[in-house]
This record gives sequence, C-alpha cells and structure tokens, in this order.
Amino acid sequence: MESDNQTLRSQTAESAGSGCYPLIIVTGLSGAGKSTALNVFEDLGFFTVDGLPVSLVPSVLNLFAGENPKNYRGLALGMDLRQPDFAEEWIKVRERLSGVNLCTQIIFLEASEDILVRRYATTRRPHPLESGSYGLDQALEMEKAILNAIRGDAHLVVDTSGFSIHDLRRTIQEKWEYFDQSFAGMRIHLISFGFKYGVPSEADMVFDLRFLPNPYFDTDLRPLSGKDKVIADYVLSQGAGARFILRTTDYLSFLVPMFVDEGRYRLTMAFGCTGGRHRSVAVVERIAAFLKDQGYLISTEHRHFNLG
Repeated sequence: MESDNQTLRSQTAESAGSGCYPLIIVTGLSGAGKSTALNVFEDLGFFTVDGLPVSLVPSVLNLFAGENPKNYRGLALGMDLRQPDFAEEWIKVRERLSGVNLCTQIIFLEASEDILVRRYATTRRPHPLESGSYGLDQALEMEKAILNAIRGDAHLVVDTSGFSIHDLRRTIQEKWEYFDQSFAGMRIHLISFGFKYGVPSEADMVFDLRFLPNPYFDTDLRPLSGKDKVIADYVLSQGAGARFILRTTDYLSFLVPMFVDEGRYRLTMAFGCTGGRHRSVAVVERIAAFLKDQGYLISTEHRHFNLG
C-alpha cells in the first residue's frame, strides 16, 4: 500500500505542475443526478469515470497519472455503491487519499424519498440495492445508511429535489466556480429560500426572516428583488433589519472560526422569508459580502428567486 501511495504522490505532483491536481468525487443517492453532474464536469474539461467501485479509486488514479493528465482540467469520479462493503472500503480509500498529492473534493447529491421514487417510476430502472428481498423503499433506506459516512466527508451537499436536469447542470457549473477559487479553507454556502416552497434539507443552520419588513406589500417594490439596492435598504437599513445584520455578523465572527478550529470545511446556512425573492435574498447578499471580507470561500444560491 505504501508503494502505491508513493506512486500516486510522484505522478500527481508531476502532472499538476503546481503540486496539487483536482480530484472531484461525485456520489450520493441513486437517482439524485450523479450522471448529470459528471457530464457537467466532462464539459468543463475533466476526465470522468462513472459507476466506479470505491476500492478501484487508487488504481484509476495510478492509470490516469500515466496518461498525460495535463490534457485535462482534473479527474471526476462517480462513486458506485454496488459493492456490499462500500462503507468500509471508503474509509480505507479516504485514508490513502489523505496521503497523496491531490486536491480532493467530494460532492454529495441527494433528494427527498418521494422525488426519488417518482424518478425511478419514470425511468423504470431498478435501484442498485433492489432485490427479491428488498423493495424500492427499503433499498433507499439502506442506501442512506451505507452512504452516511461519505456524506459526512462531503465538501458540498446538494439537494436536487426541485431540480430539472437543466437546473442541476446550472447549479454544478456555478458551484464549480466556488470550488475553483481554492482547494483549502472553510467553504460557506448561503441559500435564500421561500418557506412556502420548503426548507433546504442540506442546511446546517436555518434563519427565519419573516419578522423583517416585507417589500412585497408595496406595489412599487414588489417587482424588484433583494439584489436591488432599494430593496436591500428597505429591509436592512434601519430597525429590525439593521439590528439583525449587526448581531448576525457578530455571531458569525465568533462561530465560524470555532468551526475552522474544529477542522470543519463545509457550512451551509439557509435564510428564508415567505417567497424567497426579497428579504432572504437581501440578507444573503449582505452576509455573503461580510464573510468574503473575512476571507472565507463563499457561494450563494437563491433557490426560489424566480418563484417568490
């Protein structure tokens, strides 16, 4: 094993030039959009491999390193859970990857159970874990349990429940810009959303902003959004909005460094108002600017912007 690690170190360092070569691992629940995400990385210039048993990851890396990877922007692997000892093998592979000269990022895709069931009904394909003993519902529950370890290691978790194929493609492209900034440091993903459309399941923290003044009830302001200065001023320049921003930025100044000290590298925060167009968008834009000034890697997503 040590000789394999030495081979990976030397080959990936040489191919990367800068000493760090991008490896994207795309995994998650079956039916959540893994193949679509891999297609996006292929379009971005990555060499992609789908349906890969986790135990073969080191072998693929060695083969790839000998094939002049300078022709590619990086390597993207779609992880397959069909092997029964997926969780145990992932722990072994994770330990080996930590000792090689790669910039590894893990994207975990998931969706609600009812959405996954609907997608399988549409495609008429069996779930990888379905058998004579297990139906689809049981297979989905087993899959969640098996993938729990790699989900905890993920740098980014994406809930695709409300996504079309085009939505997922656009989201992955946007999030790659966020990955591409740097392969080190805390990454913070900020989501604005509308409560009437549902709370993002991937959020580590959720803020309810429905106490803030609502521009929706002003007919002149209603067509605008939280990205417009007049809306941001209306919501945040005085009263409860100004106090919320002051206290929240103070809270995050204390909280985020604590997460960093604990070795955490991913934090997702969701800010919700009623429709997800005015108050939540204004707050996310303001908080994102603050955290960027603090030196963190920030991505934003206005999930219900065109629905509110």
